[in-house]
Amino acid sequence: MLQLGQHPPASRTIVHLSDTHLVGGGRRLSGTIDADANLVATLERVERLSGGVDALVFTGDLADLGEPEAYVRLRELVDPVAARLGAPVVWVAGNHDERPELRRDLLGLASTQEPLTGVWDLGGLRLVALDSTVPGWHHGDLDDAQLAWLAEVLAEPAPLGTVLALHHPPLPSHIPLFDVLELRDQGRLAAVIAGSDVRAILAGHLHYSTSGTFAGVPVSVASASCYTMDISLPAQRVNGMDAGQSFHLVHVYEDTITHSVVPIASAEPGDAFTPAWYAAMAALTPEQRLDAFSRKPS
Repeated sequence: MLQLGQHPPASRTIVHLSDTHLVGGGRRLSGTIDADANLVATLERVERLSGGVDALVFTGDLADLGEPEAYVRLRELVDPVAARLGAPVVWVAGNHDERPELRRDLLGLASTQEPLTGVWDLGGLRLVALDSTVPGWHHGDLDDAQLAWLAEVLAEPAPLGTVLALHHPPLPSHIPLFDVLELRDQGRLAAVIAGSDVRAILAGHLHYSTSGTFAGVPVSVASASCYTMDISLPAQRVNGMDAGQSFHLVHVYEDTITHSVVPIASAEPGDAFTPAWYAAMAALTPEQRLDAFSRKPS
C-alpha cells in the first residue's frame, strides 16, 4: 500500500464480527429475520476485502438458542472463508450460547461448562478471548479464576501489545433495560488490566456499533450480522430490525489502533480516484502532491 501521509500501513488487520445468532432447521429469528442469509452476505463482503487479514474474531452470540445444528452450520459457513483468507478464527462465547454445545459442536472439545478462553499470537500482537457468559443467565460476569488467569497472561507484555475480546462490553448500553444484562463488577476487570499492555477491547452484545474507554483502554463494540438496533428511537421502542448490519475492520499501528465500520450493504464506488490517479500522485514529490490535491481552486 502506498504511504502518502505520516502513517505507515497497519501492521495487523483483524475482522471483528459479532452476534450471528444462527438457529437450527432453517428457521428465522422472530419468524422474519434470516440470520443464515445475513451471515452469508456478511462473509461475502469480508471476502471482498483488499489486503491481508490476520484473524476473524466473532464476539459471541454465535447461536441464538445454543443448538448443535446451529454451531455445525456456523462452521460450514465460516471455515471455508477463513481458509481462503488464510486467517485463524477466534470464537468468543455470548449469553445466547451454551458452553457444552459450543465446545463440542463448534470447536470439537469436551462438552463441559468450562469457560471458553484462549490466547492467539498474531505475529507479536496477542489476542486474548475471555468468556463473560454466566450459564443460565443473560448478564455477564468474570469469575475469580478467569481474572487470575488473565492477570497471569498479561504479566509478560507482548511485542505489539494485547487485544482483549469478550461478549459483554464494559460500557453503558444507552438502552436502560439492557443495563440489566451488562457485565457485572466491571471494576474487577479494570484492576487486572490496569498498567498492562492491553491496547484495545473488542465486544458485541448490543447489536449496534459504539465505542468508549474502559480503565483508559479503548473499547469497540461491533454491530451484529443478524439484526441491529436503532438507538435514535425512544428507549421503549428500540427493537431488532433487519437492516444496517455491519462488521469492523481493526487496523493495528505502532502507536494507535483504529476500528472502522464496514456496512454489509454496499454500492459501486465512484470513479474520481483510480489506480492511474494514485500512480500519478505517487510519482509527485510531497510538495507537489500537497499543491495538486490540497490546494483549493482560486
